[in-house]
Amino acid sequence: MPVIRSSEAVTHEIHGARFVSYATPLTGSKELCAWRGEIPAGTKAPAHTVNREEIFHLLDGELLITLDDETHRITAGDTLIINPGATLSVENPTDRTAISWVTTSIGLQATLADGTVITPPWAN
Repeated sequence: MPVIRSSEAVTHEIHGARFVSYATPLTGSKELCAWRGEIPAGTKAPAHTVNREEIFHLLDGELLITLDDETHRITAGDTLIINPGATLSVENPTDRTAISWVTTSIGLQATLADGTVITPPWAN
């Protein structure tokens, strides 16, 4: 079983957020990907539709999550299950960075409203 040290995690940034990747095929995972998300104060990520189930757990902070046109205020300790085909947007309306932990299966893609498809390197 590989151990991924925090010093070995790979950081990616997109849409104002930071994704710190731990479990991917590059680190030895065969089926799942996992990363820490850092969503700075005032960040509002664009809506995107995912092709894989995601489990989104908020470790610290507070977020507004819109899932298929229904908005939820989540706080530290809350978990969101995002099913394949769901459209998601994330907003941090607070004055401090929110920290999340996300797990999904390898092959996640996100489609933006304009049709752009993103294959995030932290989930493949």
